Amino acid sequence: MKALDGMSFHVNPGELFGFVGSNGAGKTTAMRIILGVLSSDSGEVTWKDRPIDFAMRRQVGYMPEERGLYPRMKVGEQLIYLAQLHGDSADEAKRGMEYWTEKLDIAHRRDDLVQTLSLGNQQRVQLAAALISDPQIMVLDEPFSGLDPVAVDVMSEVLREKTREGVPVIFSSHQLDLVERLCDRVGIVSKGKIISEGKIDDLRQTDTPEYILVTPADSPTRFDHLGISVPSQVIEGDKMTRRFLTPAGFDGQQILRTALADGPVYEFAPRKPHLEELFRDVVSATSDDRKEQK
Repeated sequence: MKALDGMSFHVNPGELFGFVGSNGAGKTTAMRIILGVLSSDSGEVTWKDRPIDFAMRRQVGYMPEERGLYPRMKVGEQLIYLAQLHGDSADEAKRGMEYWTEKLDIAHRRDDLVQTLSLGNQQRVQLAAALISDPQIMVLDEPFSGLDPVAVDVMSEVLREKTREGVPVIFSSHQLDLVERLCDRVGIVSKGKIISEGKIDDLRQTDTPEYILVTPADSPTRFDHLGISVPSQVIEGDKMTRRFLTPAGFDGQQILRTALADGPVYEFAPRKPHLEELFRDVVSATSDDRKEQK
């Protein structure tokens, strides 16, 4: 069985790239191959048109899905130790530890054993370990898993800072709303392949534009004469929300004019599908195609 099947994608300098897919889709395998933890049967991983070798991998900050901290070691000592394993001098490692524990708001836990920390603070230590040697590339496997909203904001800002420095950041996550909010581009993975890749806004463009209309709950307006689909109609309190699916080139203002002819309109706006919907649609379509080929 193939874990990856001709997977190919690129990440630009200073870009946050979201790597999303179902469990077992191949995300972690791809990340391990980038790091050299696993070897591939074919293909290569390059950075700046050169294959990534051992020396280059020392410049990669990696955060594995299975966290790799020593539970009975103090936070500060552990970060210094990991930085020195990465090739930093003792002074560089100490400076890096002090800077990143301050930055990630865990300086007050430097002398605590990792096992005494909450999951969120352990995540911050793990991120500090990935950042401490000033990486030129960052590869993070589920970095936001288990974090509270405050910790998510802290980690998000740190990653954005790295991209502003020109560092490419690849991270996987099942939190698709977070990926949609943070990422410059996204790759959707299914059964070892990238099946859709691009900028969030580009992926959200569809051939069937959608619109949302909010009117009074007792609105009598009919839209049959427009020849468009109304896949959902929800009444909450004194308001009715309808979603319209229209063909390409359709003048959405016809919906608004029709509704206004019968009464007030509280809201009318085009609607783009969210990443979660795109993910379901793309993965489902891929699964259906494979079934037809069998």
